[in-house]
Amino acid sequence: MTEQTTRAAEPRGDRVDAGDSGYRKTLKTRHINMIAIGGAIGTGLFLGAGGRLAQAGPSLAIVYAVCGLIAFFVVRALGEMILYRPSSGAFVSYAREFMGEKGAYTAGWMHFLNWSTTAIADTTAIALYAHYWSLFTAIPQWVLALIALAIVLSLNLVSVKLFGELEFWFAIIKVAALVLFMVVGVFLLVTQHPIDGVAPGPQLIADNGGIFPMGVVPMVLIMQGVIFAYAAIELVGVAAGETENPEKVMPKAINSIIWRIGLFYVGSVVLLAMLMPWSAYSKSESPFVTVLSHIGVPYAGDVMNLVVLTAAMSSLNSGLYSTGRTLRSMSMAGSAPKFTAAMNSRQVPYGGILLTSAVCIVGVVLNYLVPAQAFEIVLNLAAVGILGTWSIILLSHLLFVRKANRGELTRPSFRLPFSPYSEIVSLVFLAAVLVLMGFDEVGRYTIMALPLIILALVVGWFAVRSRIDTSVLETKE
Repeated sequence: MTEQTTRAAEPRGDRVDAGDSGYRKTLKTRHINMIAIGGAIGTGLFLGAGGRLAQAGPSLAIVYAVCGLIAFFVVRALGEMILYRPSSGAFVSYAREFMGEKGAYTAGWMHFLNWSTTAIADTTAIALYAHYWSLFTAIPQWVLALIALAIVLSLNLVSVKLFGELEFWFAIIKVAALVLFMVVGVFLLVTQHPIDGVAPGPQLIADNGGIFPMGVVPMVLIMQGVIFAYAAIELVGVAAGETENPEKVMPKAINSIIWRIGLFYVGSVVLLAMLMPWSAYSKSESPFVTVLSHIGVPYAGDVMNLVVLTAAMSSLNSGLYSTGRTLRSMSMAGSAPKFTAAMNSRQVPYGGILLTSAVCIVGVVLNYLVPAQAFEIVLNLAAVGILGTWSIILLSHLLFVRKANRGELTRPSFRLPFSPYSEIVSLVFLAAVLVLMGFDEVGRYTIMALPLIILALVVGWFAVRSRIDTSVLETKE
């Protein structure tokens, strides 16, 4: 070990979480880098940007930038705690140390709510994308959803290395598609190649109402949808527990997220707004397909459909991976079912993965009963889960910094900028997003479901508190 690596490792915590035992450190640097990229790029950009451009115009770029900054603060806060003490339990383990087992319990089950419902949305989306091709049209939506779940579940149970390889190639496909589109878009701008008889350029923004063609209010209202485009960004923290030398790998992977958000999200939206009028886009079609089809690129829809299908498979893969690890961390302390702590011979926590998959079966049933509404029913429950998870990461970091200021622990040199103000601003922003959900027709149902979610958490806590084992987080000898 080099002197530099030794210095970086010094701030590691003096605690050992029993939930971290038994894992193989087989994720490589390229896996972590691509997991970080993949978490920042998903269907929220490939599909969601079209409808949001139609709602708010070019101001969508500002929304992506603001929400991206909040997401970056969350992942930097998590990154600092990772370098303090890498853990496969990630935010569950940190909540355990700084907020107590109630915090770990809440963090874990909010994360499970997010990813189990997201997994239902992903299987539904995969089935819908597959129906795009005539080859799969005759197959019922619920059958396609079940096949997708079976494939990803099987691969996830094999080994963490295979998970890393899948995420690596899923991310490669997403990044390659975006880079290729941006190269084409820049070429169209430079050559002034007309699209539908109109030359592209900044004048398209000015001539169609400017940056705020619908005013500022639509821009504010779409923030509650945009923030969830970054909902997988925290997964890089879970993966840190199964990689060698996280002190070396994680800072680079996390720091790269901010410029990728700037390039891929903000850059793509600005480019789209300069290629065609914002009113030419719609929620029924990927904005990238809209541009490519209008310049006569053959099979543009097929290619982009393959990309968004890949993004949905990536999300499902990540959801099964992360919930398996966080549920195991909780189970070791007694706040999740005992079977979720079980690991197979390949050191994969299959108990938690199977529990998430069981919830996905509910999604398959929804696809059978109400195929048209299955996606919207679960998507907003996932929203509550991610708001809860991110809030607990920020609260844990605030308490972590407070203990450091009291001299009880040493912060690593890789720190969240502007702390504690960045945590406070981020928490206020997340609370505002929850309020904004009340202005959305579907979001109102989510707000109404909040008391039921809180009640379920309270009842669950009283059911498990008698078997909580606080010794799961022990001080090193």
